Amino acid sequence: MIVLGVVAFAVVLTYTKKFVYGTDIVSKKYGDALEIAMHFFDVQKSGKLVNNKIIWRGDSALDDGNEEGVDLSKGMYDAGDHMKFGFPMAFTATVLSWAILEYGDQMEVVNQLQPVKESLKWITDYLVNAHPTPNQLYVQVGDPVKDHKCWDRPEDMTEKRPLKKVNPSAPGSDVAAETAAAMASASLMFKSSNLKYSSLLLSHAKELFHFANENRGSYSENIPEVEDYYKSTGYGDELLWAASWLYYASKDRKYLDFVTGENGEKFANWETPTWFSWDDKLPGTHVLLSRLSFFGPEAAAEIENMDMYRKSAEAVMCSLLPDSSSATSSRTKGSNMGEQVAFFATAYSFLPSDLRMFAMSQADYVLGDNPMKMSYLVGYGDKYPQYVHHRGASIPANVKTGCKDGYKWLESKEPNPNVATGALVGGPSKADNYIDSRNNSMQGEPSTYNSAVLVGLLLGLVSVSSVPKSFK
Repeated sequence: MIVLGVVAFAVVLTYTKKFVYGTDIVSKKYGDALEIAMHFFDVQKSGKLVNNKIIWRGDSALDDGNEEGVDLSKGMYDAGDHMKFGFPMAFTATVLSWAILEYGDQMEVVNQLQPVKESLKWITDYLVNAHPTPNQLYVQVGDPVKDHKCWDRPEDMTEKRPLKKVNPSAPGSDVAAETAAAMASASLMFKSSNLKYSSLLLSHAKELFHFANENRGSYSENIPEVEDYYKSTGYGDELLWAASWLYYASKDRKYLDFVTGENGEKFANWETPTWFSWDDKLPGTHVLLSRLSFFGPEAAAEIENMDMYRKSAEAVMCSLLPDSSSATSSRTKGSNMGEQVAFFATAYSFLPSDLRMFAMSQADYVLGDNPMKMSYLVGYGDKYPQYVHHRGASIPANVKTGCKDGYKWLESKEPNPNVATGALVGGPSKADNYIDSRNNSMQGEPSTYNSAVLVGLLLGLVSVSSVPKSFK
C-alpha cells in the first residue's frame, strides 16, 4: 500500500471550495473511513493507557527502558508484533504531523483533530524520552528474534526487552534525522495549542539533527539486528527531510542552505522520481520544499537549486498519471506503494483533476473497489480481513497466555476474536489476490506507518478547502 502516500498531498493546493461534512456522499465515505482508520493508533499504543478506547487492550510494556534509567513505556508497536522500532515510529509521527498541518481544519470538521493529536503526542512523548542526551538516541525496544518466537498479548509479555541506541561511537544519521523531522514537524503542530511542549520538541529536533549530521553513518550498519526488518538504504534523504522540517519550524536560513547547497546536490537526486516510504524520504522532501516555490517567502523561493525541488516534485506526480510519458509501470493499485504516493497527490497539484482522480482510485481500491470485492481497511464495509496477523487481536482478552502456548491462537481456524479496527493490512498480490490467513504476514500484517499515510490520503479527499500557505 505504498502508492497512496505520495498522492495524498498533491491535489488540494488548487481547491478553494469549503467542505461541509455530511453534504457530499463521496466525501462522507472517505470521512467514515478516516474515523475508522484513526482507531488503529489506539490499538497499537504501549504503556499505561489513558482514556483507553479499545476494550480488549490494556496496559503493557510498563518497564520498557528501566534497565537504563529511561522511560520508554509509551510509543506504539509498529505492526502485529510487540517491537518498538524507532525508525518507522518516527516516520509515522512525521506523516501524522504533516497531515494535521495540511488538513487540520478539515480534521476538526470530522471530529478527528483531537484524536490524532493524542496519538501523535503518544509517539512524541516516547521520542523525547528516547533522546536523554544530545548525542544519544534509543532506537529499538525488544529483541526481534526472541519477540517473533512468541505469540502472546502485549499485556502478558514476559520476554526480556533489551534496548538499542545510537551515539557517536555507533552513529545512526538516518534514524536520528528522521526523529528530528518528527520532532520538528510536531513542534509546528503543537505550537498553537501547547507552546512549551512545542519548544521542547524543537530543541530536541535541533540537537538530533546536529548529532545526525556531525556523526554520519547508517544505523542498520551499527545495529545489524534491524537489517531483516527496517534496514536503511542511506541517510542522505533523512538529512534533507529533517533540515526541511527544521526550516519550517525554526525559520532559520541555515537549514534552507543545507538542502540547497552541496548536501542537496549530493543527496537530492533531483528529477529522479522514487517512492515515498519509511526508508525513502526524497519524494516527501521534494514536495515539502516545492511549497516554497508556490507560497514563498519570495527570498526562499529564489534561492539557487530551490526550483530543482519543485521540478522533482512534478516529476514524481507525472510518474503517477497513466497518460504521462513518464508514467511508471511499477505503479499498481494493489501495491504497498499505492497508498503513499496517493498521499502526495491530494496536496500537490499542477494537474488537479487527474491527480485527484488517481488519489480517489487508490483510496477506492483500498475500501473495496477491487477484484476481491473486499475492504483492506479492517472495520470498513461488510467484507474485510478476519484473520489479521496481529497477536493482540487474535487472542481473547480474558485469556492469559505465555510466550509459547499462545500459538494455538495463531493456528486457530476461528476469526480473530478482537477486531483490530482501523488496521490497514499489507494488501493483495500483484495479481490482485488476497489470502486471509493469520499465517500470511506478508499480506495480512498491518503497520502504523501505512495507517498514517492512509489518514493523510483520506483527509486530502475529504478536504476541498485551500491548503494553508504557511505552517504557523
